[in-house]
Amino acid sequence: MTVNSKVSRSWLLVNPSREPDLGAVLATTSCDEVILDLEDAVAPDEKEAARDRVVEFLNAGAQAWVRVNDASSDFWSADCRALAECRGVKGVVLAKTEGGNHMWDTANRLGGESPVIALIETARGLARVHDIAAARPCFRIAFGVNDYTLDIGVEQDPLALAYSRSQLVIASRAAHIPGPIDGPTRDPEQLAEGVALTRQMGMTGKLALRSSDAETINTGLSPSESDISWAREFVEQFNARGGKPKDGSDLPRLNRARIILEKARQLRLIPD
Repeated sequence: MTVNSKVSRSWLLVNPSREPDLGAVLATTSCDEVILDLEDAVAPDEKEAARDRVVEFLNAGAQAWVRVNDASSDFWSADCRALAECRGVKGVVLAKTEGGNHMWDTANRLGGESPVIALIETARGLARVHDIAAARPCFRIAFGVNDYTLDIGVEQDPLALAYSRSQLVIASRAAHIPGPIDGPTRDPEQLAEGVALTRQMGMTGKLALRSSDAETINTGLSPSESDISWAREFVEQFNARGGKPKDGSDLPRLNRARIILEKARQLRLIPD
């Protein structure tokens, strides 16, 4: 199933210098999106070869997102230059985004049309997240939770990171872009708990380290059958009353019901 990247839930990070068959990954994964990672997954002396492999793969008919190196690195310009004419690039994920100017500069180097996902991995990036989200090339925001916790010196504890996650959600909403993508969960046994946290915080996607993460992420970040059933019933009852609210809570609940049904349609869980 192919869904619009605006509502994609699971984003699989793939190391192009280690994965023997990139085509097989795209063909077999149930993740909504695949990100070919040219940044942290690739050693400096392997960057050029990995970049060349990604370009060849995407020019041969495949489609995927690509994580490029951060704008202050020695590799960013070469990444952008190589991907600018690459046919299969769905968009790029910009590592360590720290300002709206990084979004504009990256988009311009890619030709001005490619969507850019801002990966927030530093305190400086979080402090400027509203500027980043408001930049027109910003497609979505993602949380690079591992580097972020190292940068600010906290544990990966839900309470310690609640403010940071909330800021990404608020910035996304204020800029009228889709909900943010949460960082990955390293331990498979903690994935369900991690996905539940992602949803509770108002984030609508999650990075994945394993293709097997797809089902847990996709299910956890989709409207449930009970959600859809409630939404349908509420809308039907509201319309049966002639569209007249009974009390002050009806209109907010109607809006929630419509959001649930629209997301279910976008995810192809119900017919259009």
